[in-house]
Amino acid sequence: MLSNIRIVLVQTYHPGNIGASARAMKTMGLTDLVLVNPRQFPDPEASRLAAGAEDLVDDARVVGSLAEAVSDCVQVVGASARLRSLPLPHFDEPDEMARDLVAQAGHDPVALVFGRERFGLTNDEIRCCSHQVSIPANPDYGILNLSQAVQVLAHELFTAWRRHPDSGYRPSRPVQERQPTREQLGHFHDHLRRVMRHSGFITQPHARTEDQLEALFARARPNRKELSLLRGLLASLESHLPDA
Repeated sequence: MLSNIRIVLVQTYHPGNIGASARAMKTMGLTDLVLVNPRQFPDPEASRLAAGAEDLVDDARVVGSLAEAVSDCVQVVGASARLRSLPLPHFDEPDEMARDLVAQAGHDPVALVFGRERFGLTNDEIRCCSHQVSIPANPDYGILNLSQAVQVLAHELFTAWRRHPDSGYRPSRPVQERQPTREQLGHFHDHLRRVMRHSGFITQPHARTEDQLEALFARARPNRKELSLLRGLLASLESHLPDA
């Protein structure tokens, strides 16, 4: 789905903006970058500002016109800070645009088009689009640079995709932050019971106390790192017990 979403940059003047836009794309899972007549590309500044997204810069396709860049797309959204006089459908909110574009991208290529740094897209270029979108901003100072605009709208696309029932999105979590298995919890409670008995905290089997402590840790839901810390604490206490 995300692989069907194309970012098109039209006549980008500063090569660093190409790299920064590629970085913005990659953080949001987008990989298809097309450049229409960039002033200077390839360029070391583009690779430098990509900062880990050099693969997108290296794989970017350069074409001679916007029409060529979007010829196979079923929906083309032009990002424009100024509303033109053309009667194109306009998304009032970027999240609305994102949901619609992601839905179309489930089956066919779509594109999100960004114009030049200084004056955006021309009317002729907007005619190549099927829709327009603007980013709501401070009416007294609504100026975003190119990569910022890419980042904002790419984030909207990623959010819409993430919330889609078919996305299969699962946030990555470090192993130590994951919940422990039932076996790991069982070993912890066995260790806890052993230390309580050896320390004299419990002098005879007392199921109610043990059940209450199990309930306490069930509510606390310690992750694997925290459980390991507790096991280390118990082991240290146990090593100082006379009969350990």
